[in-house]
Amino acid sequence: MQIEHISAFDVVVGVLWRFWPVWVALVLLMGASFAYKKKLGLYGQLFDSGVGIAGVGICLFWLFTAIFASTISPFDPLAQVSIMKDALPGAIEPTSKLIYYFGGDKLARDVFSRMVYGSQIVLIIAPAATGFALMVGITLGLPAGYYGGKIDTLLSFLANLVLAFPVILLFYLLVTPGIMDTPIPYAMAGLFFLFPIIFFSVLFWTRFKNRPDRLYILLGLTLVIGGWIYAGLVFDADPLKIVHIDPNQLNIFVAVVFASSPGVFRIVRGLTMDIKTRDYVAAAQTRGESPWYIMLWEILPNARGPLIVDACLRIGYTTILLGTLGYFGLGLAPESPDWGTAIKDASRLLRSFIHPALPPTIALMSFVLGLNLLADSLREQSMKD
Repeated sequence: MQIEHISAFDVVVGVLWRFWPVWVALVLLMGASFAYKKKLGLYGQLFDSGVGIAGVGICLFWLFTAIFASTISPFDPLAQVSIMKDALPGAIEPTSKLIYYFGGDKLARDVFSRMVYGSQIVLIIAPAATGFALMVGITLGLPAGYYGGKIDTLLSFLANLVLAFPVILLFYLLVTPGIMDTPIPYAMAGLFFLFPIIFFSVLFWTRFKNRPDRLYILLGLTLVIGGWIYAGLVFDADPLKIVHIDPNQLNIFVAVVFASSPGVFRIVRGLTMDIKTRDYVAAAQTRGESPWYIMLWEILPNARGPLIVDACLRIGYTTILLGTLGYFGLGLAPESPDWGTAIKDASRLLRSFIHPALPPTIALMSFVLGLNLLADSLREQSMKD
């Protein structure tokens, strides 16, 4: 059967049209951000420079792409149409008359749809794992930098021990199939996922311990919501079947948190050692505030600039790492549409067909570029503060 094709111009126009929900969301959000940027704090300040606007725009583009993936994609990312194997960009699928805008891969799947759905995997794992790593690093870094002594020595030794291990080799060991069949990932997840619950419980306790009416509500919400998410992630026991993570993704999630937490710990520790010498910390100590109150409500807010910048950069590093793991066939399932796996599948036929490799490569590169631009703009704003 002869496969029909549309022109390159029609491919470009068609791709732009498929992203119409993203363009609408971008116009609405960016327009509102410009209009009210003076009232939006640090986020609003990003729109004072071209670098910040570009970083926010690129990151929001991929965020909305992940949200509207089912609307944007013309095909299921796992659907195979045998006649479309290695089809060139612009090929028209004979039965549905829908277009393979970026062509088909070696398994006759739509490259465009897989690129779009791949954004969901990246934007779920990378930011969430970075967030948990921040919780672990902050919770341990604050007391290490504030108290010093034996606590600092012990925690710093453990952090340096992990940092001394080659990162790629560490990930290779943590995401291999043999490890996935053991209780190790679930035990590590059970430990790491406790940190957000501990962090927010202590945060609210130190702030509202003299206001029990508000304290009990916040602690109750923290324990209920935290316990619900904890049960779903660690034990896959969410009664509402909302919170769920596949074993392959859990393994990568835990590996990212384990490898990233020591770096966050060292940054928080260094910032704490510097900030604790400031006058406002001495004033809080004179007032009789508890050490954890000082750490969470005096030191941590004043360390937010470098931590936000580091979080943006760390999400980018994690995205690259996910792509690297996918390229080596580790962690995620072989049929996964994540960008690293797509690049790996396409790289085997580069001499014959280059078109399946370009979309996931450009997507990965552009998302990391957006995060780096965002981090640069945030760094400039934090230096002004």
